[in-house]
This record gives sequence, C-alpha cells and structure tokens, in this order.
Amino acid sequence: MEKKSNYFKFILLWAGELISSIGGGLTSFGLGLYIFQKTGSAADMALLTLLGFLPGLILKVPAGVLADRYDRRLLMMIGDGLSGLGVLFILLCMLRGEAALWQIYLGTTVSSVFSALLEPSFTATISDLLTKEQYSKANGLVSMAGSARYLFSPVLAGFILAVSDIKLILIIDICTFFLTVIVAAVVRKGIVSNAPESHEPFLKSIKEGWNVITAKKGLLLLIFVTTLICLFIGIFQVLAEPFILSFSDSKTLGIVETVAASGMLVSSILLGMIGIKKHFVRALWAGLAVAGAGMALFAVTENIYVICIFGFLFFAAIPFANNSLDYLVRASIPSEYQGRAWGLLGFISQLGYVAAYALSGVTADTMGMITGKGVGTGSAITVIFSGICMAVVALILSGIRRIRVLEASVV
Repeated sequence: MEKKSNYFKFILLWAGELISSIGGGLTSFGLGLYIFQKTGSAADMALLTLLGFLPGLILKVPAGVLADRYDRRLLMMIGDGLSGLGVLFILLCMLRGEAALWQIYLGTTVSSVFSALLEPSFTATISDLLTKEQYSKANGLVSMAGSARYLFSPVLAGFILAVSDIKLILIIDICTFFLTVIVAAVVRKGIVSNAPESHEPFLKSIKEGWNVITAKKGLLLLIFVTTLICLFIGIFQVLAEPFILSFSDSKTLGIVETVAASGMLVSSILLGMIGIKKHFVRALWAGLAVAGAGMALFAVTENIYVICIFGFLFFAAIPFANNSLDYLVRASIPSEYQGRAWGLLGFISQLGYVAAYALSGVTADTMGMITGKGVGTGSAITVIFSGICMAVVALILSGIRRIRVLEASVV
C-alpha cells in the first residue's frame, strides 16, 4: 500500500492521540489540585510532576530500541493499555476512601513507565505511514494534539470538578485508554510490521541509533538545539505562574494560560493545513527568535493585556521551530532506525526539561533575594534572561553552515 493512501490512518491515529492527551491532561490537573487541597504543599505537587516525567525520560532509549525490534502498533497498544493500570489503581484507592500520597505517586509512576513505550513507537509510525511531503502537515497536527492537554484539559477539568469530583476525571481518562488502544489496532491492519527476523544485542542497537544520529554533519547539533529549546520552554512553564501570581490571582492566571496556549493551537492548525515546504532552517531560527522575543517581553511588565499578547506570540512561534526541527531530523534518519534514534533524541533533548525543573525555581528565588523584591521579580528576571538567550541561539543558528548542508541533503 502506498504511503499516500495511509494519510487517513494517520488522522485516525492522531485523533486517538488528541483524545489521549486531553484525558492525560485532565488527570494531571485533577491530581495536582487534589494533592494541593490535601496537603497545601507545592513541593508535593512538584513531586507528582517529576514522577510523571522522569520514568518516561529514563526509558525513552530502550523504548526506542523496542520500537525498531517489534511491531510499533502493538507496542502502542501495550503502552497505552498498561499505562491505564496506574490510573485505575489510583481510582480504586479513592473508591475505598481518600488515596494516600504514596498511592497517587505509585500509580503515576506506573502510568509513566508504560507510557514510555508509546512515544517512540508513535513517532516512528508517522514515518511508516507518510511520505516526506506529508511530514510537515503531520507535525503541525501532532503539535496541536500535544498542546491540547494545556489548552482544553484545565477548562474541562474545572467544569467536571464543579459538578462532580476527581473520580469522574479518572474514569474519563481510563476510557480514553481503551479508545486509543482500539485506534492503534485499527491502524495496525494493513501495515507491514517493522520487526526484524533476528535481534541484535540490545546495547548494539542503542549504539547503532547513536551512530545514525552522529553520521550526518549537523544532526547532532540540531539535537543540542532541541535540548536548549526544552530548557527555555521548561523555564517559562515553571516561572510564568509565580511571576503572574506575585501581582494577580489564580483566576487571572488561568485566563493568561489559556490565551497564551491558544497561540500554539492557532499555529498548529495553520501548519496542519499548509505545512512548511521549504526553507526549514530559516523557519527554525526565525521561530526561535520570535519565541525568544515573546518570552523576554512577557515578563517586562505586569500589564495583563501585554502579558497575554507576548505569551500568545511565544507559543505561536514554537510550533514553527518544532515543525522545522522535526522534519530535518526525521528526514535524516532511515526508517529502520527511527525508533531507537527518536528514543535517544527524546532522552537527550528532554534533559533540558530536567535542568529547567531543577534550576529555574532556585534561580528565581536567588534573584528575588538578591534584588530584595521577592520571587515574582526573580522569576521575571530569569524568564527575560532565558528569552534573550533563546533569541541569541536563533541568530547563531542562522549562520551555521552544517545545518544548511543538512537541509540541502534531505529536502
């Protein structure tokens, strides 16, 4: 079957991912609020976020190898199905009374561990289904699915919690797991499995994925750029809230987050309709430059309207950079190595988030103490500095010959 005839299957798979993203966002929002109401501790909420993130990061590389060894659609079904067990465990604990913190943490960790199987297989499946010409449009839709948990889930969770409680949110999320498993099973039909007849040693598979990444000049540099993007986005995600809450309330914060995240939605829809057909490097550095400017200007004033405008600008620019970056990396990697290569790429790039989560809060507190104006000012200074750094990285990137050579080799 020609890849061009598989676009409908991609849309079906994407729709399942969109619903799964919304369901996961509902649970994340609901459990975070549940823990905060139970303990009043931001540290306990942060630990929940960490446990939901780190297992998936640590397991990205082996999950990528498995995606190249076994049927990717089957791995998606297993990952989605078993990750639902963690949410089910939390629900059962709550049905017996209030869930203890350790029970919530355990369920979140279990869900994150099995979810790690999903991402490399999902990303590699896109390459299995589509042609290079379709990658850009597909990436725009994938970005929109990823942003759905930030744009739609908080609003939906707030409405659900107004009429019911956290248990209904968990039930809805569990139902989305069944739906995505069914979608993966439907997509699996008619697609030849990528599983090889014999398996090479596991560490050798990882090494081969690394060799593929480093074989082309400029590709490793792009991965480094991805890590920096994750670092800057992570800093913005962590510190935007204390910055706004230092002079406003939680209701205003929710409005600002919705308006800002809608920038990513608008850009993702636009890219899903028209895509980027050429000048990927130019779109990459321009997107980063605009995002950096939006981040820096976001924190220079306490005017909510100005903050919303530049928050929207930041999130609207990020999909253009991600889209271009994804195309350049995806088109540079042979299909049979996509799983392990994306596993390594995801692990390396998302170390930027780990650094952001570990350093941004400490940096903001320190700057707040140095200036004597508190964490709000410290957060603003850190965000502004990060935005300037992102813009500088973009300008440097525009002049690197290796990146332009890489684009010429894949376009």
